[in-house]
Amino acid sequence: MESIQSIGAGIFAIAVLHTFSTKFFEHLAHTRPRHAGVWHLLGEVEVVFGFWAIVLVAVMLATLGFKPATEYLDTRNFTEPMFVFAIMVIAASRPILELTRSLVTAMANRMPLPGAVAYVFLGLSAIPLLGSFITEPAAMTLAALMLRDGLYIRNPSDRLKYAVLGVLFVNISIGGTLTPFAAPPVLMVAAKWGWDLPFMLTHFGWRAALAVAINAFVVTLLFYRELATIQLSDDSQSGPNPITTQHEAIPFAIYAFHILLLAGVVVFAHHPSAFMGLFLLFMGVATAYPQYQDRLILREGLLVAFFLAGLVVLGGQQQWWLEGLLKSMSPDTVFWAATGLTAITDNAALTYLGSLVEGLSDEFKYALVAGAVTGGGLTVIANAPNPAGFAILKRYFSDEAISAVGLFAAAALPTLVAAIAFKYL
Repeated sequence: MESIQSIGAGIFAIAVLHTFSTKFFEHLAHTRPRHAGVWHLLGEVEVVFGFWAIVLVAVMLATLGFKPATEYLDTRNFTEPMFVFAIMVIAASRPILELTRSLVTAMANRMPLPGAVAYVFLGLSAIPLLGSFITEPAAMTLAALMLRDGLYIRNPSDRLKYAVLGVLFVNISIGGTLTPFAAPPVLMVAAKWGWDLPFMLTHFGWRAALAVAINAFVVTLLFYRELATIQLSDDSQSGPNPITTQHEAIPFAIYAFHILLLAGVVVFAHHPSAFMGLFLLFMGVATAYPQYQDRLILREGLLVAFFLAGLVVLGGQQQWWLEGLLKSMSPDTVFWAATGLTAITDNAALTYLGSLVEGLSDEFKYALVAGAVTGGGLTVIANAPNPAGFAILKRYFSDEAISAVGLFAAAALPTLVAAIAFKYL
């Protein structure tokens, strides 16, 4: 098993490097069409960890045998990948999306700002904070779809695309910390450490809300001129409105049903048999009333679930070095270390490993979780909802690929703002 742990760490390192190379593979797919299918496959970030997880399992089968390999898979917890899949598809359904868009548009119309300024500001501030109640994966899906329709399809500059993406990822990561059940890294430790709603609001919530607002304000201020020229309707005087397609009006009962289903999936987030049952009910209703739906994002949801499942499989072989590393640190050190480590591993995995260590001080616990959520926007693998936003928005970047370096650079300043808020306020 020690040799498998070393091999698992090596495969994990290769997978991390692979995520930073996807833009290169997408470029090869366009310049070498003879094998475009293979290059496209290797260029899909959502496929990377699933692919290398299969490699790890193949190595385990070859070296340990069938029973140990299958027992390892059986002991992994795949609830989060299934939950993210279900919540993504339901949150991106037309009734939920139209309702959210209407609320954001109504708020934007009350703000005397030109073009897409108010719409983008609210998409980067209000929706991430809403994630504290509808969960971060749902908030990421809604925000990414709204920004896609209100900004990305209008071909803004590459600088604006990356800047908005960086702020979106960081704000989603910290915006779910107002409650103890919405952000995956908080969810992993809240019950064991006794972190309830008052604790989250007083220790994380107000700091997160402040950082989210500052990040959204700064990016809209820096790109104010370009955003002001982007009109979201034919009549520029009518205020920001998202692009919509003419559909049959949705009855109130359909809106209410979707809201109840979304709430039910959130309530039963730890019970896959329950929330997957609700998801199947949703699929039945969506099939029965197709006139009230757009295309369901089943492909995108499955790819994200595959990504997260691969991360679960590979992450199970990283405990031997992550846990020892955490134990050797002081609270001050662990905050910055967690922020950096989150860039190369899922932040929920970090906090979960921390929850296994007994005798941690309250200061250490806060530093670990605060650092984990702070670094959650630096890479696509840093936070569980990131692949959802990545899958929705990547086609609007050159070669339909998002540069890992570009994302890291765009998220650096918002991450620093979050770090200051959590560490020094």
